[in-house]
Amino acid sequence: MKKKINLASELVMYLALLAQMLYVIVGNVAHEILGIVFFVSLVVHIVIKRYWFKAVFRNLDKKAASRKFADAVIILLLATACVLMISSMGVSRTLFPWFKFMMEPLFHRYLATAVLTLSFVHGGMHFYFKAKSKKKAVILISILAILGLAIGLALVPYLNRHLRKVDIIFEEKVTGEKVEMTGDKPLVVYFTRVGNTDFEDDVDAVSGASLMRSGGTLIGNTELLAYMVKDAIGSEIVPITLTGEKYPSSYMDTVSVGGKELREDARPGIEDIDISDYSEIILIYPIWWGTVPMPVATFLEGNDFTGKTIYLIATQGSAGFGSSTSFVREKAKGADVIEVMSIYCDDIPDSRDDIVEWLKTIQ
Repeated sequence: MKKKINLASELVMYLALLAQMLYVIVGNVAHEILGIVFFVSLVVHIVIKRYWFKAVFRNLDKKAASRKFADAVIILLLATACVLMISSMGVSRTLFPWFKFMMEPLFHRYLATAVLTLSFVHGGMHFYFKAKSKKKAVILISILAILGLAIGLALVPYLNRHLRKVDIIFEEKVTGEKVEMTGDKPLVVYFTRVGNTDFEDDVDAVSGASLMRSGGTLIGNTELLAYMVKDAIGSEIVPITLTGEKYPSSYMDTVSVGGKELREDARPGIEDIDISDYSEIILIYPIWWGTVPMPVATFLEGNDFTGKTIYLIATQGSAGFGSSTSFVREKAKGADVIEVMSIYCDDIPDSRDDIVEWLKTIQ
């Protein structure tokens, strides 16, 4: 009976973990419930295998290298799973919204990737000890490890960018608490794909591709953030708008074009933006190839920022601020450049409260 329960717990763990990685397909509620299923199954598995803890450090000098490696994988897997459990509560939106520790979604994804990869290696080691051909077993374990990494680091981001559709009610996301500014209001300048891309009529709105929909209308992620600031303090907002060729509708094609512009240090033409009457600028932009899109570079080099303060708000799928802060400091000569927040793409529609709390600090 113990063997059957143990086998069932292992199977449930693998299936729950794999299903969790498909967050964009299963949805948030199912993702959080599957997380609980995974950790309950893990506890059951640990209870059944509790004898391992008593034997792991016995006769270390007599253990084969393969057995030491397998034990090390288990220890690392358990440690990573414990941190993942805490992180799961931190990023929870439904079951543990009160938990305010380790609230970083990107770190959570990396932890889940590590747990999946280590689980695959752990399972592969069972096969290794029974296999007649150790060389083939090692090849299988290597393939499983690469598969685990590929799922977490490549497949999940790809699905987020190409399958995750975001529909919002614009007024609900933008409208809220007001912040009274005691001095001059800053100018909000933002760059987004909307208005700078030749979208097809049937283009899907995907958050990872910097887009969402509201009532059938396309809205850029950074555009939404700019309107949040405008509603909170009544500031003027200005988009960075291309005057020449626009970006292609396909997200991947845009990524390719953006990479080419960065390599060539291109400066795409944009409409003039007059910042002369403002001492403070809030610059909102997506991270492209680890830095600002090149139209933002055109804006920075085309204006005099001497004595001005630039507040940076970046949107990203994995890169934080990347090298964008140092880039802005280099191009906006004479400006005081301050990092405000780097917002993960999934969190953009619900970022108004964070923005308001920051705005209160600069009034």
